[in-house]
Amino acid sequence: MLTAIPLDARYARSWLLVSASRTEDFDLADRSDADAVILDLEDGVVTAERPDARRSVAEWLSGDGAAWVRINAATTEDWSADVDALRGLPGLQGVMLAKSESGQQVRDTSARLGASVPVLALVESARGIEFAYEIASEPATLRLAFGSGDFRRDTGAGAEPDALAYARGRLVVASGAAGIAAPIDGPTLADDHDTRVEALAVTRSMGMSGKLCMKAAHTGDVNRELSPSAADAAWADEVIDRLGVDGAGVRSGSDRPQLARALTIRTRLDALRLSY
Repeated sequence: MLTAIPLDARYARSWLLVSASRTEDFDLADRSDADAVILDLEDGVVTAERPDARRSVAEWLSGDGAAWVRINAATTEDWSADVDALRGLPGLQGVMLAKSESGQQVRDTSARLGASVPVLALVESARGIEFAYEIASEPATLRLAFGSGDFRRDTGAGAEPDALAYARGRLVVASGAAGIAAPIDGPTLADDHDTRVEALAVTRSMGMSGKLCMKAAHTGDVNRELSPSAADAAWADEVIDRLGVDGAGVRSGSDRPQLARALTIRTRLDALRLSY
């Protein structure tokens, strides 16, 4: 069970999806290196098993367990059953709304669960990408996440970085314009370490700061590759020392963007509880 205060979800890097029908994995995931655990009531559970899975999740979150939960799309009957089962549970940290395609869907989810429950809007379709800013602008939306597999099925896009660059870019720009944290990238399924690192370089270069994970073994790479490095920390500290937290040492226009970046790095380091 959780023994430490969870990271601020706005800065969480690794988001581990666990099938809600595999109750034996709940505690294992909780003890993993994942920044956040998501119990999956959608694609991770076949339709016939969802009622039992809901009861298992509700029981775990009513005890000592704490996690996020991926709920079904707002256009489905399962969505209503999901939110009814989760409402008011003490261990519910938030929900990931599958197949988000409008701000109204986030609004309806928040209305049913309560304004204190944050929503990760999982964008998985062409329509969702086109309405990304509307979705990101909802008060309940904490972050956007990219459902890359379903997006590819919906659009016929390939898996290459160039083929998905537009979709990733839309989520990043929509998040920035709406003033919310950077989005969470879709999972990399390969078990090969080098392949994961290459994929995480794309995630980072696109301006995304989190990644969905299907296996606990992948979370270490995600946490390392999506964290500021020791060199980043040293640079940020030097800039802040020279220019001042309040900008008192700013002498030219080029100083301000450097200070802004340095302060962002320092904020992330503090939120992630990292020191070098």
